[in-house]
Amino acid sequence: MNDAMAEPEPVDETSEPAASDTGAPRGAAPEPAAAAPLEVVRERTGHPGVDARLARLAEVDDLPADGHLEVYEDVHRGLRAELTSLDAHPAPRPYENRS
Repeated sequence: MNDAMAEPEPVDETSEPAASDTGAPRGAAPEPAAAAPLEVVRERTGHPGVDARLARLAEVDDLPADGHLEVYEDVHRGLRAELTSLDAHPAPRPYENRS
């Protein structure tokens, strides 16, 4: 058969690139990206307890990823407590019995 008419060899696209292609040895884990603040804008709610809890979320910008969970769980607990307090009925004051 004519060389000009020969079919190209199939390319295995599932294989890893050669070490010379990436500059890193094969099988080496890529370096994690440096931590960067998310810079999420937090709007004030007007409720001091909620605003204080949400402000705490800014702490995760300075923590490694494995420290985020503790802050998120604490904020979640605090927000749940704030919501629960809205459902609580105040104790009756003396002399408010109108019966």
